[in-house]
Amino acid sequence: MSSIDAKELKEKLFANRKSGWENLSDEELKNIFQFADEYMYYLNNSKTEKEIVQSSKEILIKNGFVDISEKEVLNPGDKVFYINRGRCLYAAVIGTDNLENGFKVVAAHCDSPRIDLKQSPLYEDHGLGMLKTHYYGGIKKYQWTNIPLSIHGTVVKPDGEKINICIGEKEEDPIFTISDLLPHLAQEQMERKLKDGVQGEELNALVGSIPYDCDEVSERVKLNILKLLNERYGIKEADFVSSEIELVPAFKAKSMGFDYSMVAGYGQDDKVCCYTGLRAILDTVLPRKTALCVITDKEEVGFNGVSGMESRVFDTFVLELLEKTGNTKFNSLYKAFSNTQALSADVDAAYNPNFAYAFEKNNTAYLGKGMTLVKYTGSRGKSGASEAPAELVAELRKIFDEAGARYQACELGRVDKGGGGTIALTLANRGMDVVDLGVPVMGMHSPYEITSKFDVYQAYKGYKAFYNK
Repeated sequence: MSSIDAKELKEKLFANRKSGWENLSDEELKNIFQFADEYMYYLNNSKTEKEIVQSSKEILIKNGFVDISEKEVLNPGDKVFYINRGRCLYAAVIGTDNLENGFKVVAAHCDSPRIDLKQSPLYEDHGLGMLKTHYYGGIKKYQWTNIPLSIHGTVVKPDGEKINICIGEKEEDPIFTISDLLPHLAQEQMERKLKDGVQGEELNALVGSIPYDCDEVSERVKLNILKLLNERYGIKEADFVSSEIELVPAFKAKSMGFDYSMVAGYGQDDKVCCYTGLRAILDTVLPRKTALCVITDKEEVGFNGVSGMESRVFDTFVLELLEKTGNTKFNSLYKAFSNTQALSADVDAAYNPNFAYAFEKNNTAYLGKGMTLVKYTGSRGKSGASEAPAELVAELRKIFDEAGARYQACELGRVDKGGGGTIALTLANRGMDVVDLGVPVMGMHSPYEITSKFDVYQAYKGYKAFYNK
């Protein structure tokens, strides 16, 4: 066989593992970079789960979606949404097919690893105002020290008044930080294992140092901070107990690399899939099967609770869709779920050349090679996994190939090295065929994660093709 024939055979039989950036048209490049700019704007204005839901709601309304409570009857082409406690959003475009025949679901999560305030957070220590915290999700604690942090959240008073707080995002705002120990005095700390280099109770944020101008009272720095908070927001120390306040990185999402090919930003796990899924349903006009975009909460801590994917509030929304389209039989919900195809829209670990030993190179995700298709998650012997049926994966391959949406099959690291779970499990437990499909992220769960603009755009194309097939 000649070398030419061998090359043709290889081209025919081998999987395409080339960089997605190769041979792109000028128009496609323009679309990728424009989409990335809009995505970064979304990231910079939506750092917490409540902010993501609010931003997404505003985008939906601008594009013709209405609250489902405003509709008595739903017809094909109608666009509705429902907000669950300000932390979850469910949006739908009604299809031409009977809803009992199932939905097309793209489900992402809006919570990201962060630092929460404790219920009684504010204290003074030798003239410094400090906040006690409790970290949320799987983090490397040392990564959260000596970086600029902003404070986001809501305080709810007993009379029902809600006060939104956001400090550290505007140029004129102060920032906050968790100060680490200087290396000159860290000999004992350096003997700890890396995971214990900074411990949970050492993640205390520095927030002030000026004492109240009266030397007849104690804790004058704490008093001065409370005075400033009371003047600006009308809150007292007791109000912290009915608050939801988070410390998140004050960094802005920005283009990364000499070639501007990547996005660096906080919370891309999983806000990248929130945004691409949202944009995809905006471009879904009259699908055959009803399209559902789900933005849920609490994935990073097990997807439980009233705002997690385990919550039956999602089922209630689907039941309302069924009832308002005339499907009122007692088993309509279960029939619909059993006929549903779902994408658990979550990120996967991108290959990191600095830590190559953690990845199995034939089955890992790479920046710039497309969205990630993960047939099963879990850890070790696929423990805690939801494994997608081959039939669903084959159907998705056809959809993506026809749409020109690049994808790569992968797993999260080497076998027995780690692993992870997603909301795929809870979707499958409802009877849906589901597979994980997202975006590769380098530095996942760190304060500053990295994605490829090419991959972000491919996820949008893939979700849109899935909805509209």
